[in-house]
Amino acid sequence: MRYIISVLLENEVGALSRVAGLFSARGFNIESFTVAATNDSTLSHMTIVSIGNDGIIEQIVKQLNKLIDVVRVIDLTATEHIERELLLVKVDVNQQTQADIEKQIDAFSCKIVDVSEDIYIIELAGRSQKINDFLASLDVSKILEVSRTGVTGVCIKK
Repeated sequence: MRYIISVLLENEVGALSRVAGLFSARGFNIESFTVAATNDSTLSHMTIVSIGNDGIIEQIVKQLNKLIDVVRVIDLTATEHIERELLLVKVDVNQQTQADIEKQIDAFSCKIVDVSEDIYIIELAGRSQKINDFLASLDVSKILEVSRTGVTGVCIKK
């Protein structure tokens, strides 16, 4: 199963590598890993997406809580939460494909952020599944480049 773990940690040199090292040392796979500053300059917010079973995730959360730089760990998957990912995709467009691509853009509520003679750069923010579905709806031969941010999320309750 796919799990989303939110980690608030001190913004210290080596803190990120200690968290990543914990995963690799125990053979846990990281599907995505995002980190950003918070409104408190001494803290960073990290969102980790990992695949495993309940026991593995429970072990990960316990191990993360033991790290000295970690302030708080929340298994977002186990709580009511909001998650988002950002996609930028560069698509080859011509007269034959333009209508179909624009139909998909409308269907998924995407935004065209740049247009040239034969290329659209499209932005989509949403759950990972929505992004996967959008990419699957496009003709693979027309996709020139894909850039995804990875998941970020917050718990709805205080």
